[in-house]
Amino acid sequence: MKNHLLFIKKTLPPNHINLATSYTGIGSAYESMGDYPKALAAHEKALTIRQHSLPSNHLDLAASCKNIGNVYHSMGDYPKSLSYYEKSLAIYQKTLPPHHINLVTSYMGIGNAHYSMNDYPKALSAHEKALEIQQRALPPNHPDLDTSYNKIGMVYYSMADYPKALSYFEKELAIKQQSLPH
Repeated sequence: MKNHLLFIKKTLPPNHINLATSYTGIGSAYESMGDYPKALAAHEKALTIRQHSLPSNHLDLAASCKNIGNVYHSMGDYPKSLSYYEKSLAIYQKTLPPHHINLVTSYMGIGNAHYSMNDYPKALSAHEKALEIQQRALPPNHPDLDTSYNKIGMVYYSMADYPKALSYFEKELAIKQQSLPH
């Protein structure tokens, strides 16, 4: 990946939009390796390039903000992660229909940040919005729903509402059992 980026850097101007994709890939690789400062630097470079090259409501800007939010969350800086997830959501909301499936990851990020800060009512609200969008866009037993059921179950569990937590964990289990090979 680094050699590819060096080649592109030599052939393109320093803020060429094609470099943003390379920086995003590098950021994701560093994040997967747990090198969050390098991941953050790469994702921020991608965002800067995109901000200079794309309209303010471009979906790639939302994706860059979400990526930065993910890194901050992994670093334990939940307020900053929340800020970037909210920026991502704002761009998606300006550009996409209100129940577009792409909004789900931003809502989940917002929910995860609030959950990590022990703000369970806000976490619940965000995860319920994600689930609502998924239920409109996906078949009833789609495997992607299990994550939302789990997140909502965890929030209820943390709020000591065990019957509701159990209900969501059972929904999660049912979907997982249906998606396993028979």
